[in-house]
Amino acid sequence: MNKRWLFDVDGTLTSPREQIDLEFKIWFLEFICNNSVHLVTGSDYPKTIEQLGETICETVDAVYCCSGNDKRIRGVTIRKFNWRLPDMASIFLKLALVDSPYSVRTGNHIEKRQGSINFSVVGRNANLEQRKHYFQYDKRTRERQKIVDEFQEVFPDLDAVIGGETGIDIYPSGKDKSQVISDFSVNDHTIFFGDKIFPGGNDYTLSLLVDSAIQVDGWKDTWDKIRLVEDIMEEMYESRN
Repeated sequence: MNKRWLFDVDGTLTSPREQIDLEFKIWFLEFICNNSVHLVTGSDYPKTIEQLGETICETVDAVYCCSGNDKRIRGVTIRKFNWRLPDMASIFLKLALVDSPYSVRTGNHIEKRQGSINFSVVGRNANLEQRKHYFQYDKRTRERQKIVDEFQEVFPDLDAVIGGETGIDIYPSGKDKSQVISDFSVNDHTIFFGDKIFPGGNDYTLSLLVDSAIQVDGWKDTWDKIRLVEDIMEEMYESRN
């Protein structure tokens, strides 16, 4: 049985939209060298490099960006899925932006990605403080979930899920993180770590298909749980031999 470690990035290996902690980076690089590691993120490749650095991105077995719609190995694109947001869906999102009572607007509200788009009321240009403020607002009001629910009613052939602290990821049905599972075999034991493993979260569909899904609360929790899983697996191996 081959162990395959799959990791979300934003909120799992890093704090949202921030660079990976240096001490954790050094440890994680050693972990990558001794294990089969795959990254599965909603972000595009340049943003993933910003957060993790080229060394990690080019050392792991594969990087699945844009919810799996852009697969890269050693920085080289292996496959990609092209898609354009339908005009009516674009109009819906622009109206949702106008209707939102949240007053701060930073720009780049509908960000095009490979095979998907990311919608954000506060905007992708928000700084860390603005992102945190919107995140707290959204926790109180559940604005993103309401937009997701309304969007799904109008566009049943598209999927909308909550991603990160401020965004909503949108793509054709089935073109989410779950699509990466087709690259693994029945002889693989897949272990997935994500911070959005709940219905409506962008890690949820993949979590249903892997062998082990582990909900985490930030990179420190991820670090602790990786080591815990390693210890459990080592004990299981020793008990069988």
